Amino acid sequence: MAEIMSGISLFSNQPLYTISTATKYSHRPSPDKIKFLIDKSKSIRQILQIHAFLIRYGLESDPILNFKLQKSYSSLGHLKHSVSVFKHTQSPTVFSYSAIIHSHVISDLYEKAFVLYIQMLTQNIEPNAFTFSSILKACPLESGKALHCQALKLGCECDTYVRTALVDVYARGNDIVSARNLFDTMAERSLVSLTTMITGYAKNGHVQEARVLFDGMEERDVVCWNAMIDGYIQHGGPNEALVLFRQMLLSKVKPNEVTVVAALSACAQVGVLESGRWIHAYVESNRIQVNKHVGTALIDMYSKSGSLEDARMVFDQMKYKDVITWNSMIVGYAMHGLSLEALQLLNEMCKLGLHPTDITFIGILSACANAGLVAEGWDYFRLMEKYRIEPKIEHCGCMVNLLGRAGQLEEAYEFVKSMKIESDPILWGTLLTACRIHGDIRLAEKIMEFLVEQDRATSGTYVLLSNIYAAVGDWDAVAKVRALMKSSGVDKEPGCSSIEVNNKIHEFLAGDMKHPKSKEIYAMLEEMNKWFEAHGYMPQTDVVLHNLGEVEKQKSLAVHSERLAIAYGLISTQPGTTIKIAKNLRVCPDCHSVTKLISKITGRKIIVRDRNRFHHFAEGSCSCGDFW
Repeated sequence: MAEIMSGISLFSNQPLYTISTATKYSHRPSPDKIKFLIDKSKSIRQILQIHAFLIRYGLESDPILNFKLQKSYSSLGHLKHSVSVFKHTQSPTVFSYSAIIHSHVISDLYEKAFVLYIQMLTQNIEPNAFTFSSILKACPLESGKALHCQALKLGCECDTYVRTALVDVYARGNDIVSARNLFDTMAERSLVSLTTMITGYAKNGHVQEARVLFDGMEERDVVCWNAMIDGYIQHGGPNEALVLFRQMLLSKVKPNEVTVVAALSACAQVGVLESGRWIHAYVESNRIQVNKHVGTALIDMYSKSGSLEDARMVFDQMKYKDVITWNSMIVGYAMHGLSLEALQLLNEMCKLGLHPTDITFIGILSACANAGLVAEGWDYFRLMEKYRIEPKIEHCGCMVNLLGRAGQLEEAYEFVKSMKIESDPILWGTLLTACRIHGDIRLAEKIMEFLVEQDRATSGTYVLLSNIYAAVGDWDAVAKVRALMKSSGVDKEPGCSSIEVNNKIHEFLAGDMKHPKSKEIYAMLEEMNKWFEAHGYMPQTDVVLHNLGEVEKQKSLAVHSERLAIAYGLISTQPGTTIKIAKNLRVCPDCHSVTKLISKITGRKIIVRDRNRFHHFAEGSCSCGDFW
């Protein structure tokens, strides 16, 4: 109460127009008039004045006025004042308790809300439907089940708001079957309950079930659209998310900050710069504030879509940047191979007093790996201890990648064996990839033997071992591994490349003939082969991982997915236009060399985002310096 009194003292001696008007014909206004004034108050200054008036006239103990003051303080963002009023309320009712519990829940103070709920029960105050609908938002699954039983006992379970909150509890607890059973037995389904079920489905990966409910809705608000769009983004459907975003715009529902952040995330996943730029323009034209959330999403989108210049422009224009924003820019530099710029940005961030996080060091260690900065990588890995950051599997993976690509395979292997945390398939895959790059069959076999003994071999590790044998021409070993893969039901992930032209994404697999312009694409491939021959280029057929003749190997290389995408880009865009490709696998050495040559012959910049990083090809060279 001391804090409130200090605030009240600022205004208690000033005339209060609203009160003086109400008391023109009466020395003491009626409680109804004061209730009306509290309800109409829009600022903390007005509430403090009314509170001062109540104290002056001895009305601070009135339970209804106290209840209204408590709610007003909370709604204006002054939870401490609200709690103070609640604590000085004599004989608080279920309404007072429900309101203060609700205030803590919307402030994400779930533990305190639960303590208040238990306190209410110990005072033999029976919760009502509003109490349950509030406290359930703060509950994990097990506590929610207990409250579900209590709501049933008190006859509150069928209330629409309570039932909706219960659906949310079970969905958040991954019990989607119970959530759907509750939803199906609701007497009345509101927009909120439908959105809750859609959100539950979407977050648990049941995107198709969510879409069926979504498509059946007669009315949709921005929250519902956001839930469905986010569901696609979180579960591998960024293209579907962008299609839904465009449908939302046509439906006349106005996107909010959450919508544009989700749409930008979808653009980042696919690497579609044109769509991302359009969303950025939409943000500016509709005066959506480029706060830290939107700004960081823009930086991430531009970085992952190949335009680091635009990412840096957004970064420099942001007035307020938190550590997440700095991390996005650092990771962006690392992805594009601008390692020194990433390290410089870390220094600038620390000078401003911001402490690096685990994500910061993932970006920094990736930057070191992309540039082969082994000594610096070790320095930054040890620096994590200064900031009390325990290395996670991602940090260890970066170190293995750094050591492996630098040819220090034994050191990488010893590092993995000495790790305090358990290694995962991605980390072993990183080490096997290094073995493939450097042709170390002995270590690769040693690793696979260990993984098989530990029952930790995966499809990816089998594929890598097969590729290692193929690279050195040991086709008998390749056949054995592939037979083992087949018997185990393991399939190799096919290479897929995509390119965005006129806001439409075109995807290609190796040897793809399904595109409507396949005839023109393959004609361009023939033209490209003539360019290569004229420049004396010899295909690197040793990277073909099949036991084929030399001619067949050359034909296999000529139809790799990234070459099809580049060919389509050449025939579909104006001369001089930058071509941007996204590939799901690591670009092969032959395609890397060919793309450098294409950039020189055509005078075009070609940007390729593969599984590991960005490659910027221009005038016959690549930004990676042939180190990837």
